[in-house]
Amino acid sequence: MNTPSAVSAGLIHIVGAGGLGRETLDALFASGRKPDDLVLVDDHLRDAELHGVRVLRPDVVTWGQYVVAVGDPAVRHTLGERMQQRGLTATSVVHPRATLAHDVVIGSGCIVLANAFVSTGTRLGPHSQVQYNATVGHDTALQEYVTVLPGANIAGNVSLQRDVTVGSNACVLPGLVVGAGTFVGAGAVVTKNQPADRVLVGIPARPTTTR
Repeated sequence: MNTPSAVSAGLIHIVGAGGLGRETLDALFASGRKPDDLVLVDDHLRDAELHGVRVLRPDVVTWGQYVVAVGDPAVRHTLGERMQQRGLTATSVVHPRATLAHDVVIGSGCIVLANAFVSTGTRLGPHSQVQYNATVGHDTALQEYVTVLPGANIAGNVSLQRDVTVGSNACVLPGLVVGAGTFVGAGAVVTKNQPADRVLVGIPARPTTTR
């Protein structure tokens, strides 16, 4: 894991050319990267380029760095493994308009978008995401493949375990633990510790059987 910094030099592959992929591309452009430094990787996009950036299928990628710009943690697992098998190494992307405390620690493969705020003492595990206008409070730990969607607010001393997703405008109150694989629905407020593999909705957040 490393502290926040500009993306290192070299060819960067953005895996996924959907909305989040284009937002990640914007973050890289804002950081001063040029189209020739970047590649979009997508199985389905038919165009040869997008915003001046080449589009390639995963099976022709052979070297460089990658970041998986897909919100679903399970899909990130799968796509990241494909890139690793092809010899690429994960890198992180932080938009220059994101605010990160001096001691935030970021794992490889993370995405932090514009206007996100990540407070002091916080650790972002590998392949986690803090999307635009989201906040993460002091001394919080995001484990691997956590997704904090736009406008969500994570308070201080929270632990979001592996593969947790916190929906848009949802809130997790201070000092809580949210178990691995749990999905916090949009606008929900988590007021107590939650076990693994729940889908939570409402205020206060409660389990439901559907997403």
